[in-house]
Amino acid sequence: MKVVFLEDVPNVGEVGDVKEVAAGYGRNFLIPKGLAVLVDSQAASIVESRLRKKARLMAQVEAEMLEFAKQIEGKAIVLKAKAGVKDKLYGSVTNADIAEEMEKSLKVTVDRRKIELAEPIREVGSYEITIRLTKDITPKIKLKVVEEEKKEEAPEKAEGKVKKTRKAKKTEETSEADTVEVAPEEPATPEGEATGEVAAEKTEETN
Repeated sequence: MKVVFLEDVPNVGEVGDVKEVAAGYGRNFLIPKGLAVLVDSQAASIVESRLRKKARLMAQVEAEMLEFAKQIEGKAIVLKAKAGVKDKLYGSVTNADIAEEMEKSLKVTVDRRKIELAEPIREVGSYEITIRLTKDITPKIKLKVVEEEKKEEAPEKAEGKVKKTRKAKKTEETSEADTVEVAPEEPATPEGEATGEVAAEKTEETN
């Protein structure tokens, strides 16, 4: 079955294309859905109308993309990431990260698939990123990847720790000062033994 396409059908045909298709595919899918018509005397006028419509839409999209390209061309964004030795990142920066930062910083929404990266960024540094809006419209933005600041202990907490240490030291010193050495007491002499000694002394004196 020979048909002429009225709409773009991915991997099959575009508006205006005349192609042979399977009879069942044409009758049951393409024609009922208005995607194609049989090639006849009326087909040419229908196709011409659709082509004009498509051209208008493409021109409109082109104008919008050009305006958007002007809006973002040369803009700069900064991404913070954790880094280690020799400015190597822990992980990487992807086109999804760039799209997210563009939305935050530039207030624009870009499909991450339009952000061209040969490979994820794995080092701190400056980069020029291409945004492919259409085949011929490719604005560029500047990206700076910087090391994320390491979290430092809050001054109040550090001061509190110093105060606690000083207090602990003072407590130890006080405890040492209050400690008094006590000499061990001599064991008491039992009463019976003391009486026996006195009696012995008196006997000796009598003799």
